Amino acid sequence: MTIGTGRSSVVVPRNFRLLEELERGEKGIGDGTVSYGMDDGDDIYMRSWTGTIVGPHNSVHEGRIYQLKLFCDKDYPDKPPSVRFHSRINLTCVNHETGAVEARKFDMLANWQREYTMEDILTQLKKEMAAPHSRKLVQPPEGTFFE
Repeated sequence: MTIGTGRSSVVVPRNFRLLEELERGEKGIGDGTVSYGMDDGDDIYMRSWTGTIVGPHNSVHEGRIYQLKLFCDKDYPDKPPSVRFHSRINLTCVNHETGAVEARKFDMLANWQREYTMEDILTQLKKEMAAPHSRKLVQPPEGTFFE
């Protein structure tokens, strides 16, 4: 996040940014169908995160709960986190072998901007699940996971 003050701008340091995201993730987001938090509260570098997406209504994902892993390397938020589904899912932007969200197939990661957050990623993935081109994709059995 950059805060504009006339001609100069202040770049919020990585840890402050991640603390803001952690606080927001813990409070719950919007309608509660997207959430995230840290994997390990003892990780002082705040790298490893878990996300959850509740499948959107009127889609093949309705009623399913998807677990994801997000990894914010030292260059986050200047570069996007790596994102990987733990729960098996069939989406055009997700590698069918590993569950990784492929940046070149997912606009938000391909065109990453520093202002984007983990919340934005999860929300955009949920929109992708509900998109017309995703509606007819056959899904793996519920409760199955990528290795």
